[in-house]
Amino acid sequence: MLKYQSIPTRNYCLPRHIMKSLLIYLFALSSALPALAAQPNFIIILTDDQGYNDLGCFGSENIATPNIDRMAAEGRKFTNFLSPSPLCSPSRAGLLTGCYPKRIGMEKGVLFPFSTHGLNPAEYTIADHFKTLDYSTACIGKWHLGHQPEVLPRSQGFDSYFGIPYSNDMNHPDNKGKVKPSVDESWLNQDEWVKKWNTPLIENEEIIELPVNQRTITRRYTDKAIEFVTENKETPFFLYLAHSMPHIPLFVPEDAYDPDPKNAYKCVIEHIDAEVGRLVKCIEDLGLAENTYIIFTSDNGPWTKFKNHAGSAKPLRGAKMQTFEGGQRVPCVMWAPGHIPAGTSSDAVFSSIDLLPSFAALADSELPAETKIDGIDLSATITGDPTKGREEFLYYASKGALEGIRKGDWKLLIQKNNTMLFDLSKDISESKNLAQQHPERVAQLTARMKKIDDEITANARPVWGKP
Repeated sequence: MLKYQSIPTRNYCLPRHIMKSLLIYLFALSSALPALAAQPNFIIILTDDQGYNDLGCFGSENIATPNIDRMAAEGRKFTNFLSPSPLCSPSRAGLLTGCYPKRIGMEKGVLFPFSTHGLNPAEYTIADHFKTLDYSTACIGKWHLGHQPEVLPRSQGFDSYFGIPYSNDMNHPDNKGKVKPSVDESWLNQDEWVKKWNTPLIENEEIIELPVNQRTITRRYTDKAIEFVTENKETPFFLYLAHSMPHIPLFVPEDAYDPDPKNAYKCVIEHIDAEVGRLVKCIEDLGLAENTYIIFTSDNGPWTKFKNHAGSAKPLRGAKMQTFEGGQRVPCVMWAPGHIPAGTSSDAVFSSIDLLPSFAALADSELPAETKIDGIDLSATITGDPTKGREEFLYYASKGALEGIRKGDWKLLIQKNNTMLFDLSKDISESKNLAQQHPERVAQLTARMKKIDDEITANARPVWGKP
C-alpha cells in the first residue's frame, strides 16, 4: 500500500494531544454505562457545494429528491441554516469543532495536497465527544482538514476512515499535473476523464486506490455507511458521511447517467438522493429509526461559475466564496421520528457550529468547560420550539477576513469600502442596501462585530503544522 510521508508536529502538539486524550478518557469513565443502550445515534450527511435551492423541498423545479423530501415531510426543514465559511475546509472545521474557523486557525482558505497544516488533533471534535460516551464513530467521504496521518480522522476522534482526503479535483501527491475540468467533455466521456485526476482513496491512513474511481464513489460511501451502522446496530454510533459531490468534476455510475451535459448536476444530486434513501431504509430496516438523528446539509453554497455543472442558491444572492447568503445559507433537513415533529419548518438562525453542543445535549451529556467554542445548544430548536435560534452570527470571507454580522433579522456586510445593511426578514435576496437609512444600526453592528472578533482573535488556538 502507498502511505503518506509523516510530517513532524510542533512542540505544542504532543502535550495538548495527551491532555485531550486524558480528557476523553476521564469523560468516558464518568459516563453511566447502563444508559448507553438508550443513547441516540447521530448521522451527519454533508454534501459539497450544494446550493440552497437544490432540493425539491427547498424549491427546486428540475431536481427530483424524493428521499430527502420525505425526510423533510417526516422531520424538520431549517431555512436559515448557515455554514461558518463560504469555503469547504474552514466550514468543515467549524462543523466538527463547534468553532468559528478563525478560533482554531483554519480560516484561511482550503487545504491542498501540498499544504503542511491541518486541524489540530488537540481540538475537541464531535467525534471526540461521542468517544467519551463510548460511541462507535466513523468518518466516510471527503475530509479536507489535512491529509497527513497526524491529522486524518482517526486522530480526531473517529474509529475509522474511508474516503478522499481533499477535494475530488486535486492530485496526489503535490497537486502537480492537475487538469482543469472541461466540464461538458468530462461528463460526455466519463470513463476516460475519471482517470485524469490522480485523486487518492484512503482507508484509515493508507491509500487503497489511486486514482479513485469517482464514478462509483458516492455509492461506495453509502455501502460503507450501511456496513458501519449494521455492524454497530447494538451500540450507539456517530457517522459523519461527507459526500465528495457535487463538487466538480461530476461523475455518476452508469445506471444514474444521462449523457446530456445540461443534466449533469441534476443527475449527481438525484444520485445522492437515491443513496440517502438507501441509508435511511437501512436505518429503518434495522429498527433504529426511532433512536437515530439524521442531518442532511451542505458545506457551502454552489460554485456557480461552472454553470450547468453547478447548483442554484435561488432566491439568495451570491454563491460559494461569497458572504452573501447564497455562499453560506445552505439547505438543511433533520429527521428523527418520535423526536422531531413531522412536517415542520424552522426559520430560526442555526449554524453547523451549533451541532456539537446540540448533539451533546440530545445525548444528555455535557461538553468540557475547558474548551471554548462558539456554537450554542439549539437542541430545543431541533426537537421543540422551531422559533428559538441564535441571535448573532459572524460572516468570515473565504480567506478568513471578517466581513459581516447578523443580529436578528439584520445583516451587515463590509466588503472593502462597501458597507451594506439588509433586513433579511423582508429582503432574503439582499437587494436593498439600507445602510444610509440606518447609520446608527450600522455603527452598533460594526462595534458588536469587532468586539466578538477581537475575543476570537485574542483566544485563537494554533493550527497543526510544520514548525
